[in-house]
Amino acid sequence: MTDTALATLREHLLQALENHPGHETRRLFHGRGRCWPGLEQITVDWLSGVVLVMLFREPSPALRPLLMELLETPQWQASGARGLLLQHRYVQGSESEWLAGEPQAQWSIIEDGLRYLLDLGSKQNSGLFLDMRLGRHWVREQAAGKRVLNLFAYTCGFSVAAIAGGAAQVVNLDMARAALSRGRDNHRLNEHDLSRVEFLGHELFKSWGKVRKSGPYDLVIIDPPSFQKGSFALTQDYRKILRRLPELLSEHGTVLACVNDPDIGPDFLIEGMAAEAPQLRFIERLDNPPEFPDISPESGLKALVFQQG
Repeated sequence: MTDTALATLREHLLQALENHPGHETRRLFHGRGRCWPGLEQITVDWLSGVVLVMLFREPSPALRPLLMELLETPQWQASGARGLLLQHRYVQGSESEWLAGEPQAQWSIIEDGLRYLLDLGSKQNSGLFLDMRLGRHWVREQAAGKRVLNLFAYTCGFSVAAIAGGAAQVVNLDMARAALSRGRDNHRLNEHDLSRVEFLGHELFKSWGKVRKSGPYDLVIIDPPSFQKGSFALTQDYRKILRRLPELLSEHGTVLACVNDPDIGPDFLIEGMAAEAPQLRFIERLDNPPEFPDISPESGLKALVFQQG
C-alpha cells in the first residue's frame, strides 16, 4: 500500500465522513471494486456509528497510523462515530480489533429505516451484506400482499424488508439455524408479527417437500453463497434450483435471483433460466448501490428479476 494510495484513502474517508448518512448504514469506501490502485484489498463501512475497516490482505505498516490520525480529525469527531473496528479478513478465524471506542459484541444498525442486529468482533460476516441494499429495497416495494420464499435466508434481511413492505407471509430457509435465530431477532427489533414469518432450518436439496407445502409463492428470492461446504457449489447446484421454480411459483410469480461471485457474469443466470425454466422471462437487473463502484459491471453483485407467464 503506497503513500499515494494511503493519501487517496484518507481523502475518500474524510469526504465520506463529512457527508456520512447519519444513522443509516452505508459503505464509505469500496476498494474491492478495483477503482483505486493499491487499495483493492480494503473496504470501510459506516455501521450506524461504528466504522468497520476490513482488510483482505496484510496492509502496510503505514495504514494503522493513518487510521489513528483520522480519529483526531474534525470530520471524524463531527460524524458521531462511537467506535473503530479493524477486521483482518486475510487471517482465518481472526477476531476483529477495536482501535477506538467501547468494544461491542452486538450492534444494532439502521438501513432504509429498518433495524438489524450485527455481530461485531468475533465473526467475519457481521450479519448483513451491504451491497444488497437496493435488492432489499426492491423487495420491500414489491412485497405487499404476497407470499414470499426466501432461500439461503441467512439472517433474514430480505424477510424483514418483505414484512415491512406488507408481505402476507414469508418462508425463510437456511441450514444455519443460528442465522435464522438472528433473523427472528431482526424481526422482533422491527416489531413485526412473527405469525407471518416461517423459519425452516434445513438443507434445501433435501427439503423440497417442506418448501412446496407453504407455496405457491408470488415471489422467490435466491441469494446463495458462492460455495458452502458439503451443501452448495454455485456452478454445480444453482440450476437444480432454477428447474424447480415453476412448481414453486404462482401463475405470475416473480423471482429475484442473485450471484455474488465476481468471476461469474449475469449471463450465467439468464442462460441457466432459459435452459431450466424457459417459462420465466428475464425482466431486469437491479442496480447496485452507488457506493459500490466496480471497474467491471460484470464483476459486481448480480441481482436479476424474472417473471413467470
